[in-house]
Amino acid sequence: MYFIQPDENFPPVTYADEEGLLAVGRDLSPTRLKEAYDQGIFPWYNEDQPVLWWSPDPRMVLFPENLKISKSMRPYLNQNKFQVTFNQEFEMIIENCGKVDRKGQDGTWITPEIKENYLQLHHEGIAHSVEV
Repeated sequence: MYFIQPDENFPPVTYADEEGLLAVGRDLSPTRLKEAYDQGIFPWYNEDQPVLWWSPDPRMVLFPENLKISKSMRPYLNQNKFQVTFNQEFEMIIENCGKVDRKGQDGTWITPEIKENYLQLHHEGIAHSVEV
């Protein structure tokens, strides 16, 4: 387990444990978040924990051009019941995600510090939202 100070770099992602936990720290600044995401690292922790930095292998990546819609789903989607927008309600999305009950877990990982720093990244044009 690596404990990183605000002025230290992340260890190589190959050092993550089998679940993907890479490091523990306190710095969750927009600069630290950008450094993390550039390396495939993300924060995920509960309100009563220090910042836990993760880099699981493999990571789930969804390429929309490769998405296969099942035959049974197509008629439902063709009803045009959904409106999709981008970056219209970023703050509301963050707020509502923090309210979702997580089965078998208490609290939320979307702390006030997470909200503040991701909102800053959104204002910088780095963090985005998709609203459906």
